[in-house]
Amino acid sequence: MKRPPNTVLAFDFGLRQIGAAIGNCQVGTTQPLAIFRARDGIPDWLAIDKLLAEWSPDILVVGDPLNMDGSASELCARARKFARRLHGRSGLEVVMCDERLSSFEAKQNSRELGHRGDFKRRPVDSYAAELILQTWMAENRA
Repeated sequence: MKRPPNTVLAFDFGLRQIGAAIGNCQVGTTQPLAIFRARDGIPDWLAIDKLLAEWSPDILVVGDPLNMDGSASELCARARKFARRLHGRSGLEVVMCDERLSSFEAKQNSRELGHRGDFKRRPVDSYAAELILQTWMAENRA
């Protein structure tokens, strides 16, 4: 029988930036981590590999950027390709998680904390990854 995951690493895929967050399923905690620069959706894979080695996750979650009606967006194919590459590099199970409105919610939360909305200076991608992770954890509680 397969044991449930303990440590989960999540990613908010973007063409210029990819946010990451870590979670512990046993205690239900999450926290944002790094934001990785990307060029046309391609990250510094060595930096991603270093993150994977540092946290040793049991499973990876990648946000699936669906349209509001549930159909695949233009970015879905790119995010899914990123997920396949993560699996190929790490050998870990990678699952997609609906991320509709995660970036919007991360920006809203940032504004509520008093940040002025300059998301170039203060990007929210890792917070969006944390929201994706929280969604996945809520949907996959044992």
